[in-house]
Amino acid sequence: MCGIAGFLSATPISGDQGARIRAMLAAIAHRGPDGAGYVVDDGFAMGTVRLAILDPAAGLQPVSDESGRYWLCYNGEVYNYRELRETLVSLGHVFRTGCDTEVVLRAWIAWGPDCLTRFNGGFAFALYDHERQELFLARDKYGKRPLFLARHGETILFASEMKAFLAVPGFRFEQDPQQLAAILGQWTPLPHQSGFRGIESLPMGEWARVRQGRIERFAYDTLSFAPTETVASEGDAIERIRERMTDAVSLRLRSDVEVGVYLSGGVDSAIVAALARELTPHPLSTFSVEFEDTEFDESAEQRLVAEHLGTRHHARRISHADIAEACPDAVYHAEVPAFRSAFIPMFLLSQRTREAGIKVILSGEGADEAFLGYDLFKETLLRAAWNELPEDVRRSRLERLYPHLAHYGPKDIAAVTGLYHQFSAEKMPGLFSHELRFQNGQFSARLLNAPSDPFAEISALVAGSPEFGSMSAVEKAQWLEYKTLLPGYLLSTQGDRMSLAHGVENRCPFLDPSVIGLAASVNLRFDDGFTEKRLLREAFRDRLPGAVADKRKFPYRAPDAAAFAARRPDYLDLVLSESELANLPFLNAKFAQRLATKVLTRPAEEVSTKENQTFLFLLSIALLDRFFVRRHDLGQAGISNALPPLQRAVDLREEAAPHASQGNLASLT
Repeated sequence: MCGIAGFLSATPISGDQGARIRAMLAAIAHRGPDGAGYVVDDGFAMGTVRLAILDPAAGLQPVSDESGRYWLCYNGEVYNYRELRETLVSLGHVFRTGCDTEVVLRAWIAWGPDCLTRFNGGFAFALYDHERQELFLARDKYGKRPLFLARHGETILFASEMKAFLAVPGFRFEQDPQQLAAILGQWTPLPHQSGFRGIESLPMGEWARVRQGRIERFAYDTLSFAPTETVASEGDAIERIRERMTDAVSLRLRSDVEVGVYLSGGVDSAIVAALARELTPHPLSTFSVEFEDTEFDESAEQRLVAEHLGTRHHARRISHADIAEACPDAVYHAEVPAFRSAFIPMFLLSQRTREAGIKVILSGEGADEAFLGYDLFKETLLRAAWNELPEDVRRSRLERLYPHLAHYGPKDIAAVTGLYHQFSAEKMPGLFSHELRFQNGQFSARLLNAPSDPFAEISALVAGSPEFGSMSAVEKAQWLEYKTLLPGYLLSTQGDRMSLAHGVENRCPFLDPSVIGLAASVNLRFDDGFTEKRLLREAFRDRLPGAVADKRKFPYRAPDAAAFAARRPDYLDLVLSESELANLPFLNAKFAQRLATKVLTRPAEEVSTKENQTFLFLLSIALLDRFFVRRHDLGQAGISNALPPLQRAVDLREEAAPHASQGNLASLT
């Protein structure tokens, strides 16, 4: 696991290119504190900060082939690298390391971009063709690892995190109101969005070619949830789920350093922990967030699973003060506006994990998207069939819809009945499943002066997808989750960014393509979809404590505005002061100030969910402006400007470069 950065210019670049790439890498050194390396050419440089997981001694980057033509900087893991290596050896390739980085390089040489469809993993990489002076960029199919691009004059910049661009002379950040409108509306950036004008994210499942100042983009994967397997019976489905999950966890345990597990208290992470415990030869370390506020705490279930499995359990107890204190650092690492505070405890948990000596963890992300665990999917099923269902069936299904809500009763059912009548027919083309969620987003969009349509870009995204139109209502809901909240928030803001802020790699077995394909083949086949993840639970019931196997979904949340109201940190002036809000002319300052004052002074029970969400959006937008646009207090936000130990520096412009590249697998300085 690593961080990568670099640039390719269509015209000569003045100044020390080595110094520029070193500065970019220093800005993302938290992703790879174990070492650094880079390569430079005419108008080109790229480098890596490395988190040593596989073959720590020999897996230095950048890596090249024997001829010195191809150079690779790589972030992530391809879990099936051993199988791919065997295939490549049979084709005549000779390997010098035991690292998956070299497998990625030789796979590209052997198969070109077609190699991407063979990779099972989370990755982003840059590959430079010295002979043709072309740069290739690629990202995994589910958006596990980030990759950003920006145009700066005649130069194309790229990096794992946008903060690397802070080190580029003359580069300026500017928040984009049009992108912000979309982010506020749908809670998360779309696959190509960054929130900043002129910076884009390479979407998941795509690769790009950069040459002579042009960027060409190509999709190598499309999402589909059509059944791909014939499953004869419920018993067959359960057995296959066991097998696929065992294989997925086994692949993600491939590491030359110890692997731990994050325990949330729910069934998904408990399944991952149970399998990891069985497959790991040494005692398993588990890590959890505990909350002083009992409304959000799941420590009883976390400890129950840890005791049941006999793990070495570590917990990070979180107070309101912890959230308020860590918020600026977490927002700086997140880089995009956030609608909840739940990413902040994950920032603190990854710090605790690294302090315990663990660099790699497994987690349960992706289970709800694959096995229809969210209420969103149940709501979509019911709303899609609403007008055809008898009244008694409607009520029966509504009674089963929210079993995790202790206060859910007859009055609530009556209110939901009216809401479902209102939303039983599609109002926003292609977005039927998410229309209820988007109501809160419309409120958040009021933060902006004269906001553009928050849903114009997501409407264009679904309209431009050839596979989307033929999907069922639930499959469309899945497609939207895999394109929006999963990569844009769960795998990034709450996942990759918070874990790599402290040099911890997060792996997700439920994002294995074989698991997702199987889930698509059994979902709704043996039940009506209203019993949450029933087949998954049955597959592992015998390995988990009964209280956890039967536990209904308890969404992971953290104290939001209440944490800031209790602590009142100085930086709240960003959203309370007229002079500070004036730095954000695209905001509706009166609405923003009124909202912030309300949520910070009223009792928590008087603050609605949409007001909480909008306040977090406002605060994170203001902090991003401070750090990235105005570049204030960067030292307080965790940027060190310290490059990890330089292990490799190669200049392809030197006469001896071809000879140096022959020894690229040794340390060159």
